[in-house]
Amino acid sequence: MASSVETIQKILQETVAPGISDIKIELAGIKADIKSLQSEIKRLDDKIDTTNDRIVSLRNEMLSEIRRMDQKIDLSLEDRELLAALEARVAAH
Repeated sequence: MASSVETIQKILQETVAPGISDIKIELAGIKADIKSLQSEIKRLDDKIDTTNDRIVSLRNEMLSEIRRMDQKIDLSLEDRELLAALEARVAAH
């Protein structure tokens, strides 16, 4: 009986153990690939965050410029109205 147990153990060591070793090697490679992908995802997330920050900054600058232009247009319209009123008064006299 001891010899059949030893035979079974020997068969398992010769057939199953190398397969398990190969699986361990493949898992190590997969883990390295996953870490590499995680690093790449982190890099892309950081790049997206930076891009979003720039977009927000540009948006704020554009809104400020639009407000400034609106004020200039409003002043120009007021100046035109004043000029038209003055021209009307001068023409009336």
